[in-house]
Amino acid sequence: MNGPSNTTFDPAAFLGNAGLGRRIVQLKPRDILFSRGDPADSVFYLQRGRAKLSVISGSGKEATLTLLNGGGFVGEESLAGTAGLRTATAVAITGSTALKIQRREMMRVMHEEHSFSDLFLKFLLARIMRTQADLVDQLFNPSEKRLARMLLLMAGCGMPGEPEILIPRGSRRKP
Repeated sequence: MNGPSNTTFDPAAFLGNAGLGRRIVQLKPRDILFSRGDPADSVFYLQRGRAKLSVISGSGKEATLTLLNGGGFVGEESLAGTAGLRTATAVAITGSTALKIQRREMMRVMHEEHSFSDLFLKFLLARIMRTQADLVDQLFNPSEKRLARMLLLMAGCGMPGEPEILIPRGSRRKP
């Protein structure tokens, strides 16, 4: 009789290694993870490096939707309903390593492993919160403040797991 397994699922090990339905992809700067119009058949987990998710208008104007650091997922639209086509393009900004997880394997592990589902859900909620902050920034802040925020985000300031850099307040006293 087969009883419950005594092995504990380790999300870090799952995301750190190739396996059934998963393969590691090495990327150089400007390498494409996926392009708009490609089949949405997998999710990528950026193990290390940086990437961006962007769209390009018919007139050629590019809009960056989000910047990704190691520890982030991209391509999660492949999990929505039936697999369709990609609506954006993901490109490596730096030399990067990504784990490509096939849609079927991602769905399986999300259903069977609650620790992984929790990790993925926390990532998605953080992405939604950042997207909302980006929208508020775009709607209400002057261009100088938006530029400063974007530069801080690109530098990775305030990212989870990163040390915070505190700039001391200057004195206005004259010597």
